[in-house]
Parts: sequence; C-alpha cells; structure tokens
Amino acid sequence: MSDQLETIEDYYRRIRKNQIKLFDSEDFEMGKSHFNISMRKYCSFKSPYNRRDYYKISFIIGKGTIHYGAHQLYIDRPALFFPSPSIPYTWECDGDFQEGYFCLFNQEFFNGNSEFNLFKKTSLFKEWSKPVVFLTDEQTQLATLYFEQMYRINNSVYPYRCSSIKSNLASVLHLALENRVEDISPNELPANVRLYKLFDELLTKQFPLDSPAYPLALRTPSDFADHLNVHVNHLNSSVKSVTHLTTTQIIKDKMFEESKNLLKYTNWDIAQIGYTLGFEQPSHFNNFFKKHAQTSPLKFKNAF
Repeated sequence: MSDQLETIEDYYRRIRKNQIKLFDSEDFEMGKSHFNISMRKYCSFKSPYNRRDYYKISFIIGKGTIHYGAHQLYIDRPALFFPSPSIPYTWECDGDFQEGYFCLFNQEFFNGNSEFNLFKKTSLFKEWSKPVVFLTDEQTQLATLYFEQMYRINNSVYPYRCSSIKSNLASVLHLALENRVEDISPNELPANVRLYKLFDELLTKQFPLDSPAYPLALRTPSDFADHLNVHVNHLNSSVKSVTHLTTTQIIKDKMFEESKNLLKYTNWDIAQIGYTLGFEQPSHFNNFFKKHAQTSPLKFKNAF
C-alpha cells in the first residue's frame, strides 16, 4: 500500500501545476467545508497512486481500469466509484470516450447532516467494501440527473446551493445503497482488516450522541480492546496497518468531529458537551478542542 497521503490542498496544487482546468472554481480554504464537481472529459491523464484525505465519487461513463489497493477493476459500463480515502487508487482510460462526472469533498462537508450520519454507518467508503456499483440504464439516467444538478448548482449563485448539493449527493449515495454496495465477506478479509472492521463498527455506532444523559462509553484503545476481547497492542497494530493512523488518532478525530457538530447544532452548554464526550472537567474538554481547532469551544460555538 502506498504511504503517500494526498491532501485536498495537494490535489489543487497538482492540477494547477499541471495546468489542468478541472473546475470553474478552485478556491479552497483549509478547515472549511468544501465541495467541487467536474466533468470527466478531462480524465485522460493518470492520477497519482495515493491515499487521500478527502472523499471522491466518480460517475464513470467510458472504459478503463481502476487500480485499487492490490486489486484491478475493469470498467466497461456505467458505474459509480466510491473509493475509501485510505486505499490508494488510480484510473487508466481505455479509449478516448470518457464522460460522466466526479465530485470531491472534505470531512467538513460530510459533517452536520443527519442523512450523512446515516451513510457513515453503511459500507460506503469503507476499506472492506467493494467500491464499484454498476448501473442499469434507468439508474444511469438517475445518476446523470443528480450529477447534472450538482454541477449546475455548484456553478450558480443560488444562496442555498450547499443544501441543494447535499440533497443531490444524498440521492447518489442512496442510489448506490439501493443497488447494494456489496460487502466483502468477513471470511475473505485478512485478520487485521477483520479486526479493524469490528473496531470501526463499534466506534461508528456510538455516534451521533443524543443526550448528555448517555455519555460516550468507549473512549480509549483499551476500552475497545476489552470490548473486542483482544490485547490492546494487537488492536493498535491492526488498525495502524489498515489506516496508517493510530487507534488513538482515529478515536480523537471522531470525538473532535462530534464535538463540532454538538457545538454547531445543539443548544447544549460547553460543560454538557464535554461531559457527554467523556471529559469530567470542562477544562480538559477546552484543552482538547483548542488543540484540534486552534480556538476555544465557546468561540467556535458563537461563530454559528
């Protein structure tokens, strides 16, 4: 697996360096919610074989080969491609006829939406799921409609375009799930990926947090290891081998993501949010949030 991680900033730097005009708008502010979409007619160049720190969905009309982790997938009919950001991949065209769209978005765009919270509990974008969904003629027409809408709205001045884009993006994700993103059988997975899958499912099921009366139960690698009946060192090494991140990093990132959602979308006070996330002292939560956001929870909450 490639150890290179392409950030969304790296992506924009790369296409500008290569003088590739993919988007009508290439403005990107680090840490802000971000979405962009382009037609696939510019996809004849080969992208680097890297992991990414952003999500990407491709609506592929045309033939070619996806190199995805240790696998090669040949595409010969309309398909949706939902790669896991932690799996390196690249695309090789087979022929000049390439149509469709692709969109990319960061974690911030994926946050704060109840429907997107539902998708986080599914197999979409997971390391163990099959990333390609082949489409029937009827589904191809639907996918074309959703992507055309996102493309049109993204290039408009409509003041509620973000909400409209999220609605169409959710329709794309529902289309994929309706058509079934087939999960690889757990028995077909390597032992380290099986353990990571169990850890990820346990972590994801804890969110979103519904009430200060039910604080976060599993907060540390040891908590998860005990629940899974494995040694914490074995859990840590398995998680690191699949994601290139530590178990602690993944847990803390998830807690930080949830803390932002609670600050933005609930009327809970700072102490309640900290307690619900497992911080007994408000000062501990303040320190945790400042470390990740470079601002205090109160200033972050007051900005919305």
